Amino acid sequence: MTDLITLEEYKESQGMTNVKDDARLDVLVKSVSQLVKTYCNRTFIDNHDTDKTQYFSVDEDTDSLALSEFPVISITSIEERSSYSEAYVLRTAAAFEYYVDLNTDSVLRTNKSTGYLNWSRGPGSVKIVYKAGYAETPEDLKLAIYDLITYYYKDEHKKQKTLQGSTISNSGTSSQVNQATFPDHIKRVLDLYRDRR
Repeated sequence: MTDLITLEEYKESQGMTNVKDDARLDVLVKSVSQLVKTYCNRTFIDNHDTDKTQYFSVDEDTDSLALSEFPVISITSIEERSSYSEAYVLRTAAAFEYYVDLNTDSVLRTNKSTGYLNWSRGPGSVKIVYKAGYAETPEDLKLAIYDLITYYYKDEHKKQKTLQGSTISNSGTSSQVNQATFPDHIKRVLDLYRDRR
């Protein structure tokens, strides 16, 4: 898995030139990158140049399958099987067997004459190989990641800390009572990229 930013990008954003905390910051870059991917339920840059294979277990009639990575760049292949015991059959856009809806980053099962069909039902009934995401992390998301790294680097995630006899209380996001939280300004950006499907 690729980190969403580099250590050098973080240090440049903060005007840091020393190397004494590089090991700790490198761990935070990796950890925060994974945290953002997990929270947003997508990888952003991992599948821009490398194919992602996604299997769909279809348990009810549907003509649309939402891809987990987006925005969609290209479809490498789509295969479908009508039962768990059968081999996959290649579907092609040239034969009007599917249509990629770039507005919803989903794949619709179609045919030439009537338009829509339902995908085959069953475990792992559809296999889609595709490329999606960004060539590099979007700039506004980078800003949230920089702030999140600083949040952990300066131990702002701890409810209280004492500095020279003074106690500082940090409050989290007001919308998530009794849960692990992000500061509001970071959460707002992450929520823009969060896959809620």
